[in-house]
Amino acid sequence: MSYQSFENLEVWKKACQITVELYLELKNCKDFSFRDQMNRAGVSIASNISEGAERGSNKDFIRFLHIAKASAAELRTQLYIADRVGLVPSEKRIKFCDELVTVSKMLHSLIKSLKLKT
Repeated sequence: MSYQSFENLEVWKKACQITVELYLELKNCKDFSFRDQMNRAGVSIASNISEGAERGSNKDFIRFLHIAKASAAELRTQLYIADRVGLVPSEKRIKFCDELVTVSKMLHSLIKSLKLKT
C-alpha cells in the first residue's frame, strides 16, 4: 500500500467536521453520560480512519474502516434516541444522520477499493 496521509482523505475530514459540530451541539446537554457516549462515538469514527491508515497494510486499514463505519451507525442510533427524548432537535438529528450516512457510504467505497488492491 503506498502511503497516503489520512489527513488527505475526504472521509476523515468529513468525520472530523461532524464530530466538531456534534460537540458544539451538545455542549449544554445536562445528560453528561449520554453526551459523553455520543461524543466518543463521533471521535471514534475519525480516529479509526486515521489509526487504520497508519497501520501499514490494506487488511488492517479495512478492519479499522469497518470499526469506523460501525461507530457511525452507533452515533446515528444515539441521535435518534436523543431526538426522541428532546436532547437534540429533530432538524439537527436529520442533518447529522444524513451526514453520517454519507460518511458510511464513503467508508464503504473506500473499503471496496482497498479490497480490490489486496
